[in-house]
Amino acid sequence: MTETFRLGRIAGIRVGVNASVLVIVAIIAAGLALGRFPLVLPGRSGLAYAAAALVAAVAFLASLLAHELAHALVARRNGVEVEGITLWLLGGVARLRGGARTPGAEFRIAGVGPLTSLVLAALSMGVAVLARAAGADGLPVAVLDYLAVINLSLALFNLVPAAPLDGGRLLRALLWWRRGDPWSSAVTASRAGRLFGFALIALGALQLVTGRGLGGLWLGLIGLFLVNAATAEEQQAHVSARLGGLPVGRVMSGPVLTADPDQPVERFLHEVVLVHRFSTYPLVGLDGALAGLVTLNRLRAVPPGARATTRLRDVACPLSEIPVARPDEPLLDLLGRMQGCTDGRAVVVDGGRVVGVVSPSDVTRTLQLTDLAAAGRHPTAGGGADVDPGQVAGPR
Repeated sequence: MTETFRLGRIAGIRVGVNASVLVIVAIIAAGLALGRFPLVLPGRSGLAYAAAALVAAVAFLASLLAHELAHALVARRNGVEVEGITLWLLGGVARLRGGARTPGAEFRIAGVGPLTSLVLAALSMGVAVLARAAGADGLPVAVLDYLAVINLSLALFNLVPAAPLDGGRLLRALLWWRRGDPWSSAVTASRAGRLFGFALIALGALQLVTGRGLGGLWLGLIGLFLVNAATAEEQQAHVSARLGGLPVGRVMSGPVLTADPDQPVERFLHEVVLVHRFSTYPLVGLDGALAGLVTLNRLRAVPPGARATTRLRDVACPLSEIPVARPDEPLLDLLGRMQGCTDGRAVVVDGGRVVGVVSPSDVTRTLQLTDLAAAGRHPTAGGGADVDPGQVAGPR
């Protein structure tokens, strides 16, 4: 889920918001202002209900942020790089680069989120109880009651043992600890997530058919998201099992053809692109260091009339957005970073020098060779030798 705008950084972790979060704020605020608050505390003004509802909705988003921030901080303490946190329509997501290296780390990273929500629920309830004991029982206390209930619900829902929920991660950690195999454990947790998602879709459809309101539509939406996410995780687990143990250097294409950042696009197209079959060109400065990256898609986007005056650096992916890896880095740690403006490409650097590129076609070719090896067949005819994926270089 991509962020629409950035809120800033907390403890060095980037926090962003997707525009869809405005929908959940509106739904929560409307439900509280028109339903819950007038029911439990009648006689207040509409403006008072609306203000309290807006405070509750924003506080709920803060609770989601605390939940995801706990995941991110514990992940970072366990050696997992954190790309950032994004709040969106169905909650929040902490974007991690790579996965936990041990089942214990997986358990800690997954478990701290629901634990944080439980703590927030207890704090909200405790403050509400103290406020009532002191004689206060107005809308601020109703907001605290709501936060206690919603955080408790968030914790319990996330503890369902079904990926991609936190409970699914906990299930994966426990199975990983018992089986010693993270990938088969991930497949089991993902299948549980898909079953749970279908159950929510069925329950939502039942509520719609029986006329119990639009809550059924919301359940169906959550169920559909879980089904799609769990299916994607299962596919990723199968891929990871086949690529596990391979370093980036065994998959990359090289040697790589680099370009001068100050070369005009038109000249580069005629002298390089039309001569070679590559689709990815790292830009290297006079000092030999990586300075950017251009792909065919980015070059095509330059209007023909502007190609003579536009330099490669003007249309290149900036250095901060290019996935960079070492040859000895595990390929699985890189795969999650191969996205964004580079069209799924990553640059391999060794000792500050660009030595290769990893593209989706490189990964696909490696998977095909791995499948052939597993099936006991070879891609060469006449009883040829086994093929090392790192020895097969193609167009990037």
